[in-house]
Amino acid sequence: MTSRLARRIAASFLLASAFLFGRAAGQAPPAASSIDRIASEFMLLPNIVYRTANNVPLKLDLYLPPNRKPPVPVVMLIHGGGWVAGNKEEMGLWALPYLAMGWAVVNVEYRLAESSPAPAAVEDCRCALGWILQNAEEHGLDPKRIVTTGASAGGHLALTTGMLTPAAGFDRGCQAKRTMDYWGVGAAPMPKVAAIVNWFGITDVAGMLEGGRDARGYAIEWIGNASNPVALAKSVSPIDMITRGTPPVLTIHGDQDPWVPYSDGVRLHEALQKAGVPNELLTIAGGKHGDFSSAENDRIWTAIRAFLRKHGLPAS
Repeated sequence: MTSRLARRIAASFLLASAFLFGRAAGQAPPAASSIDRIASEFMLLPNIVYRTANNVPLKLDLYLPPNRKPPVPVVMLIHGGGWVAGNKEEMGLWALPYLAMGWAVVNVEYRLAESSPAPAAVEDCRCALGWILQNAEEHGLDPKRIVTTGASAGGHLALTTGMLTPAAGFDRGCQAKRTMDYWGVGAAPMPKVAAIVNWFGITDVAGMLEGGRDARGYAIEWIGNASNPVALAKSVSPIDMITRGTPPVLTIHGDQDPWVPYSDGVRLHEALQKAGVPNELLTIAGGKHGDFSSAENDRIWTAIRAFLRKHGLPAS
């Protein structure tokens, strides 16, 4: 993809965002002629290889907002699909609300279960976080204002990416020129993820294994033929990662979700409360696995902006 085409695609995304948010606020949409101005200010850097694993180059897309004054806050988007399907491209439009707020966006792909079972996806997303930290200065990103977000399996990976530390051992395979610098080994402590926005993410992987309370085929496939599947599942379960140092968490979950039990969100909320971690559970009454109504999405994004502001993060 040429730089000019990439910029125009990105600018189109921003225009769509401006139209949607302008309409919601009762404002007139921008003139189509403004696309050239926006294209000159906005930047999309697609398919950056952040890691090679199992001989597979893993890529991310970096969106940089117009009129940016570095360092800018950055959100890391992670797609869903039960760790067995999906791709980063389906998350492209999820960037819009953050771009409209002046954030940078990093949209990440990771290895799926068919080629690489657990904990590969967790390792990949931790490495993508490392890439953000390593390249923050070059791209004008603020390493102290990183938010992770995703839906379903992406919500799970947003949680694990933000909750884990290098001590857990999932970061050893990350390819970085300055590992000592960005993980803070032997230097300053690694910057924490500032907050996590979890859209109906899996929080108890062990409970989804065969014979478990909420068994799900996709979780069984992702864990694969591990010699001790329960131990592996617990090692990648956010419900078992909570400490007092866990970043603030906003969970959005429909109480009629057929794919990820609503109880996962409730139990996470209760465990975070018990540990003294700032968090909120936004319940969508009658909501299923996403596909929320316009009114419900308006309510969700109002809550997300309030949550970000509450924790010192910009949200227009």
